This record gives sequence, structure tokens and C-alpha cells, in this order.
Amino acid sequence: MESGCSAIRMPDKENISNNSFVPGSKHQNKKSFIESAAKPNPKCISQVPSEKILRAGKILRNAILSRAPHMIRDRKYHLKTYRQCCVGTELVDWQMQQSSCVHSRIQAVGMWQVLLEEGVLNHVDQELIFQDKYLFYRFLDDEQEDAPLPSEEERQESQEELQDTLLLLSQIGPDAHMRMILRKHPSERTADDLEIIYEELLHIKALSHLSTTVKRELAGVLIFESHAKSGTVLFNQGEEGTSWYIILKGSVNVVIYGKGVVCTLHEGDDFGKLALVNDSPRAASIVLREDNCHFLRVDKEDFNRILRDVEANTVRLKEHGQDVLVLEKSLSSSQSSVHGASSSHYKYRVMSGTPEKILEHLLEMMRLDSQFTESDSALDDFALMHCVFIPNSQLCPVLMAHYHAQALQGSEQEKLDYTLNNKRRVIRLVMQWAAVHGDQLQEEDLSVAFLQEFLVSVSDDAKGIPALRDQLTQLERIVKHNTEARVSQKKHNVLLRHFSMGNEKLQKRQPIRSHDEILFKVYCCDHTYITIRVPVATSVREVIGAVADKLGSAEDLVLVNLSSAGEKAIFKPNDVSVFSTLSVNGRLFACRRDQLDSLTPIPEQEGPSTGSQSGFELMSSKDVAYHVTSYDWELFHCVHELELLFHTFGRQNVKKTTVNLDLFLRRFNEIQFWVISEMCLCSQLSKRVQLLKKFIKIAAHCKEYRNLNAFFAVIMGLSNPAVSRLSQTWEKLPNKFKKFYCEFENLMDPSRNHRAYRLTVAKLEPPIIPFMPLLIKDMTFTHEGNKTFIDNLVNFEKMRMIANTVKIVRHCRSQPFSPDSPLASKTHPEVRTYVRQLNVIDNQRTLTQLSHELEPRRS
Repeated sequence: MESGCSAIRMPDKENISNNSFVPGSKHQNKKSFIESAAKPNPKCISQVPSEKILRAGKILRNAILSRAPHMIRDRKYHLKTYRQCCVGTELVDWQMQQSSCVHSRIQAVGMWQVLLEEGVLNHVDQELIFQDKYLFYRFLDDEQEDAPLPSEEERQESQEELQDTLLLLSQIGPDAHMRMILRKHPSERTADDLEIIYEELLHIKALSHLSTTVKRELAGVLIFESHAKSGTVLFNQGEEGTSWYIILKGSVNVVIYGKGVVCTLHEGDDFGKLALVNDSPRAASIVLREDNCHFLRVDKEDFNRILRDVEANTVRLKEHGQDVLVLEKSLSSSQSSVHGASSSHYKYRVMSGTPEKILEHLLEMMRLDSQFTESDSALDDFALMHCVFIPNSQLCPVLMAHYHAQALQGSEQEKLDYTLNNKRRVIRLVMQWAAVHGDQLQEEDLSVAFLQEFLVSVSDDAKGIPALRDQLTQLERIVKHNTEARVSQKKHNVLLRHFSMGNEKLQKRQPIRSHDEILFKVYCCDHTYITIRVPVATSVREVIGAVADKLGSAEDLVLVNLSSAGEKAIFKPNDVSVFSTLSVNGRLFACRRDQLDSLTPIPEQEGPSTGSQSGFELMSSKDVAYHVTSYDWELFHCVHELELLFHTFGRQNVKKTTVNLDLFLRRFNEIQFWVISEMCLCSQLSKRVQLLKKFIKIAAHCKEYRNLNAFFAVIMGLSNPAVSRLSQTWEKLPNKFKKFYCEFENLMDPSRNHRAYRLTVAKLEPPIIPFMPLLIKDMTFTHEGNKTFIDNLVNFEKMRMIANTVKIVRHCRSQPFSPDSPLASKTHPEVRTYVRQLNVIDNQRTLTQLSHELEPRRS
């Protein structure tokens, strides 16, 4: 079926009446308006302004009349007088002067656009797009003759509420700005407009499998369409297919004659494409399931043109009748319009291919005369992602073969030039590969042996080819570092159960390697335990073997992660490095399958019975935030880029450990439960209010330190039901802190794929500790939405997209963490120790029960 909804959950059959599908009833009762440049504009987009935006308009008008009354006055233009108007540029100027939350003129434009969309601000000629130009706009209150000036009380209210109003508009402005751009005729969209649309398309589920080029093409043709009323029929089964739709906001029901509602589609889903691809009638009817739905629409003509362009610009290299390399051809930005397009003005981007052909192409495209080019970016992606499709055991021999390749034809000089350039390219790639893999290389005998062998070959060649000597020096440093590090690593670190070496108070954390050993307790049904000593990357099968040696039998034994709530997760025999995947208070149990039901948590899993108020309340919020960030930074810095890939593609598939990433992700949960535990263990109301203030201050300082991971963890802890239901506590919280908390919650708003958070992070300079669960979600989203292999060829476009997310982590860590907090760094060892050894309750049932004991439900 064309809507592509076979896997979507089934809804209640609502909003559908028998007469909804009478032919000719399309868009019945439709008061909404479809935004298109070709259609007449109504006075405003939203017929009735929302209470919230109406209030925002009043506050802004009264604030302007209080602070800059000259901005609203009668104005003349071409002998015509326009009553009580403001000028677009002056409104933008004024808004930027009022608040630190307005960072740019584009942001201010989006904020005024919110008012324009709802008719609270109107252009004198009813234009629907707010512009930062000498254009006249009028507030709704000024539409009537002799509109009253604000009273003294209203002026006072506008002073008090202005910052909150600007904050609200700054949060919803980006969406209004996006709609404003989409309402423009495609021919009127600027390069900046297209970039903003493209950024939005990156996070839409239905488009995740499309290439970058297709997404950029779509940015130029998408049309915004909105409908106000639930029950509106978008199109009927059997009609000609004229458009493809993507849901931006809201949901629709998919209905088939005789069957009724077969599924529901939600934000990020698409429908209507099959009728365009097959040039066939609509296979189902689409009906709005709720009010105020927004869509992106691609019309048939544009859809077919993009498909044609993609195929016309696809270059396929074949061997023995099979595709081995697929390239996408596009005009180079350096193309000269004087000479017209020739082959030299095109650039070729790898879309898919065999690993060997991709590597061969990227080496050929590498430019030796520049530091970094687009082809080098693709090589960087290859060096990072190759473990997914060609492991080091296969890559190393291929690299060595490329290095020794000789030209088969040409003059002697041409052959010499080819040989020199080829060797320089391979050396550069090997150094890039070694830099990306870093310490991970030292864990593989094969890779270190390859580097040593490669160095010998380059050393021999450099005797006869002086041009290789510069690269030889760099290569020698890389090989020396890896060889020496490997020798020093022969001594295994022995880690305790908490993945520490027991001297955490003195030393910074170091990355944990897969061959480091761990002393770990594995519990039995009767709560006795066996201590095993095994490598961190040990498989479950090997752990069971080690336990069986001490128990005397391995028959029917399973390894279980038992949470403090009694939830059980059985590990598979091939799972590796399971020690780091346990929940915060989780423990590892070994038992026979028939004993699973008798497993119960051990007493220490329950967590603390009293809070740490006495010591914690003496600690300064800034010191706590500093030491939390310092420790989080150590954990974050230990995470290797490749661990992100192993986590995404399944570490059991690549037989690699992700222990450092696991511990960093677990830290998020630990901080979250620490906040909830402390709040729920504080029995005195006045102290609980102080504690709530303290956590809001800690969150604010974490945000200052750009530790967004801990910031999210603290705020999510406070928004947990066990804390958010403590109404007596929240009622006594001062208004100033309520505003801070509200602002922080808005930053965490998950709508539009966490747009509020993404906009905030985009403005920050490194070092940054990002909200790691969202980065993991982004990589999983790309992985699950795109095949790794297409027609037996590596989908290199997918590799590029995942590499771009990994490079966000690289950017965040591109500067060292050195905050402006000299006092915190030199003193307060008790704070440092406290934040590294948080004692928490991670059982939600227990926390909810404690919360109800503190403040029973009001009758």
C-alpha cells in the first residue's frame, strides 16, 4: 500500500464518519489554508490567535509604548498615511536590545513571525512573511481607531513579563521561521533559506535513506501545507496521485474502502509516494486525525524531475557486468560560467561500491598539494568507518598492495611520477588511519605488525626517493608511539568491580582496554558469590565457563543482569563485555534456567536509606558542578570514537568492547537517580525546598561549564514523577528558581527532534560534553533507516552520515577542559570524592513510594 504503514500501530477508529469518503467530499469543511505562492493570501494564517500569543503581543506592544513610544506612530509612504505602525527593521533592532536570548537578526525575525502568523501583528498590505526591512507592521490592538495607551498597571506588567515573553518567542520562533521560509515560492528562497530547510530534513525519519544531494534538491521544491480541522480528507482512494506528503506536525488516519482505518501515521512519516512512482491511483484515503496538522509537500513534476536528475547524474563503474562503484556527479563550485561546463568542472561523490573500489577511487582523488579537501574528508570517513565493511585484517594487505603498485604504461618519467604520487597518497592514508584508530591499534597484533612492515618499506624507498623523507619522519613517530605503547601495555591493569583501580582519589581516569582484567562478583540464587578475574572483553560463554570451574558444573547455566527492582535480562552466549552494561545498582547472577524465578536482589542493591544532606548542603553548588563536570569530562575523554560505531552496529558483531562508552552512558543515569534519591530521602519540607534550589543551581552551573550531559541528567531527575509530584515543595520554591527551571525544561523539549537543544549546542564553542543519549539516538536512527549494503555494495552515503555524527564528538573534544574555577580545582577534595562515588536508589517503585510518604496524595 502506498502509505507505507504496515508496521505502524493500529489506532482507534476515530474521526471517521461514513460520509467522509463520498467522492467529491475532499477537504470538506476546510477552513485551513494551503500555503502556496500561487494562491491568494488570507489576512493571517491562524484565524484565531492563541491566548498565549495574544498575551505576548500585548506585552510587547505595551513594552514598546513604555520604553520607545516613537516606534509606534502614523507613517507616510507615497502620499498615503498608515496609522499607528512600526517598521520591520526597528522592531528587530528593539528586540535584540531587550534580551540576551536573542542572538541574531534572523532569530528576531522568527520571533516576530510567530506574532504575524497568529494575526497579533499584521503587515499593512497583509503580507504573510515578516521581513527585516523598511516595511510597515501594526499590532492587533492598534487596528481599531484611537486604541488606548497602556495603563500604569499594564506598563508594570509588561516590565515584569517582558523577559519571559521574549524567552517564549525565542523557543517557538525557529519553527515559525522555518514555516516562513517554506511559504516562500521556491524561486525566492535564498542560499541561507535552503541550508535551514536542508538542516531540518536531516532529522526527518521518512527522508533518512535519501542521499545528501536529493535532500538538497528537495529543500528547493518543498511546499508547506497546513489544515486546521480534524476529519479533513487530504485525498481519496482512487484519485490521481499528484503529491508526496511528509508529516511535520500532527497525525493522519489511512483508510481503505471496506476496511476502515488500517493504520495511523505520525510526525516524520510520509505517504502518497507510491502513486507517483508507479503513476497509479491512490491506494487509500488520508484523513486528518487531529486539528492543526502541518505537512511538507512535493508535487509530482518536481518529484519526477529529482528522480530523473539523480539517475542522469549517477555514474556506474562496472566489472564483469556488475556495478563495483557508484558515483554521484555534481557541478563543482569552482566552475567557470564563461567556459561553460566541461568534465573538469564536475566533482564525483562516492555513493556505494566494493570496499576495494571505494579505496582505489579515494586514493586517486586525493590531492597532495593541499592540506585538506572534500576528497580527504571522504578518506577520513573511510578511515573511521571501514571496520563496518572491511576489517583491519583485510584492509592492511590491500593498503600494502596499493603502496607497491606500479604503472603499467607511459614513459619512464610518467611511471616514476605515478609511483611517487601513489606512495605519498598511501602513506598519507595510513597515517590518517593510525590517527583515527589511536590506541585501538595497539590492541591488535596484526595492525602493529603491519605498521612496522610498512615503515620498513617506506624507509627502503626513501633511500632512493628523497621526496618521501618528510612523510617518513612523521610515520616513524607514529610507529614508535604505537610500538612503545604496546610494550608498556603488556602489563594488564586489574580493575575493581566499579571499573576503578582503587586510586581514583589521586589519578585521572584512563581509558579501559579490552585486555585489562576485572575482579567481579557473580552472585548465586542464595546470594553467595564467586569472584572471577577475567579480561573486560570476555564473552558471556567464557564468564559462564569461569563460574562453572568454581561451581563444578556449567550445565544449563545462564548469566543474568538482575536490577534492584527484580527485573531480569538474560545475556546471550556471544555477548561481550557485559560487566559495563549493568544498570546503576544492577548485579550479575549465574543460575540454572529453572532457578530464574527464584532470583531476588541482594540487600545492597536497594541503595541508601538516608540522604547525604548534612555533608551535601555544606558544599557550594558551583564546586559540585565543577567536580561533576571534571569527572564527566574524564569519562567522556576516555570514550574512543570507534566505540560509538561498535555500539551502533552491535559490538558482538565486531567482537569489540564499548566499556568506556557504557560507563559514560551509565553516569547519566547515576546523576539522574542521585537527584531523585536525595530529594526523596529528605524528610523535612524546608530542607527539601533548599535541596531543590541547590539542584537547579547545580544544573545552571553545569550548563555554564557546557556539561550538557549532566545538565540534562539533573533536570530529568527533577522532572521524574517521584519529584515533580511533590507539590508542597514546588509551591515553596521562589519564583526566580521556578523561572530558571521552566527555561531549562524548555531547552529539554523533545519536539522537532530536540530542536531547542540542537540550536543551543550549535552556538557553543568546545570543550562541550554533549547530551550523549541523543547522539546515540541519531546514530541508531541513521543506521536503522539505511541499509549497510545496497545490491552487495557498501552504502557509503550511510557511512558518511554516521561519520558526521561521530565528528560532532570530535568537535566537542577539540579543546581541553580548563574552566575558570581556580578555587574549585585546588581545594574541596571531599566534593571531588563525593561526586565520584554517588550512592543512589535506582528502583523507580521505591522512589515513588518514598515520595508518597513525604507528601501523601491530597484528597
